[in-house]
Amino acid sequence: MPNRSDTRIIYLTAGAGGMFCGSCLHDNALAKALTADGWDVQLVPTYTPIRTDESDASIDHVLLGGLNVYLQQRIPLLRYMPMWVDRWLDRPGLIRWATARAMDTNAATLGSLTYSMLLGSAGNQRKEIRRTVDWLESQSPDLVVMSNLLIGGCVEPIKQRLKVPVIVTLQGDDLFLDGLQEPWRAKCMKRIRAIAGQVDAFIVHSNFYRQYMTEYLALSADKVYVTPLGIDTTDFEEFLGEHDQAINLQAITDQPLNIGYLARLAPEKGLDHLVDALLLLSPDVRDRVRLTVAGWLGPADEDYASAIWAKLDAAGWQGKYEYLGAVDRSAKLQLLRNINLFCVPTRFQEPKAIYVLEAMAAGVPVVASRHGVFPELINESGGGVLAEPNDASSLAGKLTELIRDHDRRIELGSAGRAFVLEKRNAEHMSAVTSAVFRQVLRGEREAT
Repeated sequence: MPNRSDTRIIYLTAGAGGMFCGSCLHDNALAKALTADGWDVQLVPTYTPIRTDESDASIDHVLLGGLNVYLQQRIPLLRYMPMWVDRWLDRPGLIRWATARAMDTNAATLGSLTYSMLLGSAGNQRKEIRRTVDWLESQSPDLVVMSNLLIGGCVEPIKQRLKVPVIVTLQGDDLFLDGLQEPWRAKCMKRIRAIAGQVDAFIVHSNFYRQYMTEYLALSADKVYVTPLGIDTTDFEEFLGEHDQAINLQAITDQPLNIGYLARLAPEKGLDHLVDALLLLSPDVRDRVRLTVAGWLGPADEDYASAIWAKLDAAGWQGKYEYLGAVDRSAKLQLLRNINLFCVPTRFQEPKAIYVLEAMAAGVPVVASRHGVFPELINESGGGVLAEPNDASSLAGKLTELIRDHDRRIELGSAGRAFVLEKRNAEHMSAVTSAVFRQVLRGEREAT
């Protein structure tokens, strides 16, 4: 069954304010690949416009606008304001300005708002839910896809009014839910499991996460599909020769070996854990390395980052580390050209790890934690090694092995690069996802 340009798919993706978001990057790359593969896909932001370092495929329209959602929770009068006020607050430019630094995405402070949104038509944002479903109905979709289940408060009215299948991608919902304070976590878990029962299919990106979320949300296993995560590899194919030359130059001239970190600067991502491991390196190894860090730093984590820089300075690392901030596409590619090892040793069980695929695509060997998606990804690709989670000594040992072994780094980098270019590109991701779409649509049509 070919992909049909007359099959309209509305893909709801959740923006994260001014932050580069892994889910946004995934949704944007997938939407572009699905369009190229023959589907009529409309990528629609929710909460805020998305921020991506590639060309933005989303429309200039926001559903469930973050300002309206937040203010209607805090100020009851706004739940009854005329539509022109809502439309004014939903302007993408205004939302971008209001969330320029970051939205408040801290689960510990958003319990009541999360629960209200999950209540859908019975929550404080019922006006936003109604307007969202009205808009969706005007677009006459054949399929609605959501980037997470936390925006699932509109699933029930979509099913009732539009009578189309709904697919939800699970890519970190549990991390937010587990961060909620009680009694909100228990309330949200009960509600979200009820919503999950109305969803036609779920997509995850690893066998690990399929098993985990099936148990976590009490899902029927036959409704959960694994579609391997992929990235747009075009830019990486263009500079690989340059990267090979840089690796050889480093080996010949004995230049310092550069360890790279590319992720949010937040405790769960583990930059402090990486620094602790670096400080455990023996002097002969430590003298050969430097550290380059890039990624979003939100206001809530500024003290966390300051403590890391202070620790490095106190250990005599002045001039041996650099923080580049939140990098755009060009700066990201330049970073990956310049590093020899990549490490983001997460404390949590990562469900996606786009940053690892990007490092591998650049031919950079990876050191990752032995939990979450990483064992599956490293074992399948051969592009890195695994250290024990939250064990600085284990991480230091793995780093030391690769710092001392140039040939091993080349071997791992080459294997990881081949794996991503052949099996984890956006086209492959689109093909597997398309098969899920066709199966769900076929089942819906046979049922009717």
